[in-house]
Amino acid sequence: MVVEVLADQLAAAGFDVTVLEQMAGGCICIAGVAVLRDGSRVFAKTLPDADVFEVEAAGLSALAQLGGVRVPAVAHVSPRLLVLEALQPRGEDEQFWEQLAHMVAALHTSTVTDRFGWHRDGWHGRMRQENAWETDGYQFYAQHRILRWLREKPVREEFDRDQRRAIERLCLALPELIPPHPPSLTHGDMWPGNILTDSTGKPALIDPAVSYCWPEIDLAALWCQPRPPASDRFFAVYEDLTPPCDGWRDHAQLLRVWDLFSVIAHGLDTWGAARIIHELLAPHRRRRT
Repeated sequence: MVVEVLADQLAAAGFDVTVLEQMAGGCICIAGVAVLRDGSRVFAKTLPDADVFEVEAAGLSALAQLGGVRVPAVAHVSPRLLVLEALQPRGEDEQFWEQLAHMVAALHTSTVTDRFGWHRDGWHGRMRQENAWETDGYQFYAQHRILRWLREKPVREEFDRDQRRAIERLCLALPELIPPHPPSLTHGDMWPGNILTDSTGKPALIDPAVSYCWPEIDLAALWCQPRPPASDRFFAVYEDLTPPCDGWRDHAQLLRVWDLFSVIAHGLDTWGAARIIHELLAPHRRRRT
């Protein structure tokens, strides 16, 4: 059984597991919640040798230490195994979303800086997230969040030469679409599935793809996904605490376009990621005469 691979990794790391329930682990991991001999519970995931887990643990640490974000405690990290504090499904009432708004606003306002990027590359699924330092936010976003994906075969197959040129023109138009403003430390993948609850009922974030970038990328990740009506409270409170850049809602799909490209690159576009990108490109296509 697939879950036995995870059980073997936990045993080798010294965890005395009595019950192991397989869970979703994203597109690359075998994951599960384990009950240990002492009755405690942990979340664990495994995959072939790579630096994915080291990067994830470092991202969790950065969010907690630099931005005061509630994240799961790391119990073990190695190239093939990550063991975290087990969290609970998120709350759905307005109070939960208000607490999340305060936490995310504090992250963004306390980590403002003058460079975009991160000191190391990260991961988005099984694809590298390029984080090379840039002082120009438009250059960073164009090179490392958009054009980087044109090297991936599924993306090249989806977008022909003329469409790829439209992507390049979209990049050149970024200063006209997004007002200049400084970066903050961002979670980088704050869709609803990465928002959970700790044992006290307070919000917690998992699976980061951290970098210093425009803070609105975190807002867009949540705004563009199916979410409960109560989450509207998050945006109202966040905007009272720290107003985002003008027009961010109008450009929310652009502010999360790297995630759309990643979906295509992973071969997981069953719901229309490519269609959304094509819509973004429409104003930047040149009409043939």
